[in-house]
Amino acid sequence: MARADFISELKALGFIIQEPDTTKIQFEYEIPVGKNIGKKIMIGFDVPADFPMNCPPGPNFKSAGISGWVEPPQNIHNSGFGQEWRYWSRPFPEWNKHEKSAKVYMAHIRNILAKM
Repeated sequence: MARADFISELKALGFIIQEPDTTKIQFEYEIPVGKNIGKKIMIGFDVPADFPMNCPPGPNFKSAGISGWVEPPQNIHNSGFGQEWRYWSRPFPEWNKHEKSAKVYMAHIRNILAKM
């Protein structure tokens, strides 16, 4: 149920979830802060089987073709989501100090984007 719980929590936040395979989820996301503010992009997560014990390792962004998209210079990799996607290696080391929920994880994503 781990993946289903993460999806349910994201849906409760208003996101429309797509499930391209058995571990990955993706949805449209409007960047709320930082250098990419206002851009609408697909964001994806590889949800671990043991969620909420562990959270996704980092976000994947479908950034190909997004005009003016800015990425940080370090720890950006090709993504298992496909050629148009980029994986940002941004673990959440404070995960065990918070309520373990999709809402808290999305706050982590917002924080990553704000620091750009």
